Amino acid sequence: MTTTQTGSERPLRADARRNRERILDSAREVFAECGVEAQIDDVARRAGVGVGTVYRHFPTKEALLGELVRQKFRIFTANAHGALEREGEPFAVFADLLRRNAEVCARDAAIQHVLSGFGEHMSVHAQSELEELKRPSAELIARAQRAGSMRQDVTVDDIPMLMCGVSATMAHSGPDFDWHRHLELVIDMLRA
Repeated sequence: MTTTQTGSERPLRADARRNRERILDSAREVFAECGVEAQIDDVARRAGVGVGTVYRHFPTKEALLGELVRQKFRIFTANAHGALEREGEPFAVFADLLRRNAEVCARDAAIQHVLSGFGEHMSVHAQSELEELKRPSAELIARAQRAGSMRQDVTVDDIPMLMCGVSATMAHSGPDFDWHRHLELVIDMLRA
């Protein structure tokens, strides 16, 4: 029997694992649509479970949102590892990674909100995933700098700050808030 670990490191029963996955799938949809204003009741209803079941797996809304943030950072990291495997001009590969990860954010109102205000309270939930993302990102930056196509003063620690700014632009609507343009300006700023 395969097991999934919870915060207490106990294996979950098969039905509990299925409920947890349904909760996460539903929460991903509800938070993507409604942002951080999403309600646990809506997550439970969409998952087809009781509110108590949601709270047994995730004692607070922040804990549930934290798990969704960790999952997004794992996607960003997988994208970065994929970029390491790509051939091409190193800066172009890195710029494509930023675009790809921005597209992931653009489809999720909650991640936009979290990243636009990525403070200490949420970074605690995804600290290990953020560190994991930095490793391949740092290598991609180093490649572009060695090729002479990226500014030498750019560090891997600059990227979360820049992408948080792009995420903040995504959260606004209107002609003066085009996150695609914001991202392209950021990319141009990184170029040597």
